Amino acid sequence: MQIQLWREILEPYALAVEELKVKFNHMIGEYRRAGEYSPIEQVTGRVKTISSILEKTQKKGIAVDDIERQIEDIAGVRIICQFVEDIFRVAELIKNRRDMKIKSEKDYVSHQKDSGYRSYHMIVWYSVETVKGPKTIPVEIQIRTLAMDFWATVEHSLQYKYKEHMPERLRQRLQNSAETIIILDKEMSSVRDEIMDAQNSFQVKANIISDILNNIQNLYKVANKREVVKIQDEFFRIYNMEDMALLEKFNHELDVIAEGYQVQSLR
Repeated sequence: MQIQLWREILEPYALAVEELKVKFNHMIGEYRRAGEYSPIEQVTGRVKTISSILEKTQKKGIAVDDIERQIEDIAGVRIICQFVEDIFRVAELIKNRRDMKIKSEKDYVSHQKDSGYRSYHMIVWYSVETVKGPKTIPVEIQIRTLAMDFWATVEHSLQYKYKEHMPERLRQRLQNSAETIIILDKEMSSVRDEIMDAQNSFQVKANIISDILNNIQNLYKVANKREVVKIQDEFFRIYNMEDMALLEKFNHELDVIAEGYQVQSLR
């Protein structure tokens, strides 16, 4: 197959990955801007390389002309969560979306592979608009915790190095470390509420500070500079006191001041 033809085949998959990354990252932003805990920690994506696709066709006995019909993970998106509970919450969020349709699911979190691999896999149908018109393609979405992702990355590297001939000592150590990952995830889940409270408090404070700084920056354009400097100094004084109640009160009062100047500018 010519290189140019490969590029034409893979282009819609690359578009799907980029669009889905934007959408899932937007979800993260929505949660955080609302001062809420996001079940999604981070998102990555990739399109299989030509060499990786060819390797899979050889391994699975797939004809080159059947690649798009028989390989479902040409486009892949990986969603990383902090806690195991978040994995299933994210899966439900995906199921409830109208811009993608579930083709299949595999729960390797509740039913891990013999190797110790754990992750939640979903194949979704996703439509992209190309210069040749709409195209609906399968995209594999993997959902896992940070700890699961670390283990899977190491295991994948070793599998690539040894192919199907990994030394038994390494295989056993991987399985042992997989059990350790399970214990770690359970420990993190046991303190989940405390961690979420701490992260939510941090995000709320960050949002308030962002609002205050935006208001101060806008006031420099319309208010007396000396007055704005006083407001800025007051902000730093309150900020250094580390009192959330005072910070919230200051933010509210600053909103009122900013709205007053906005009304004046409209007259």
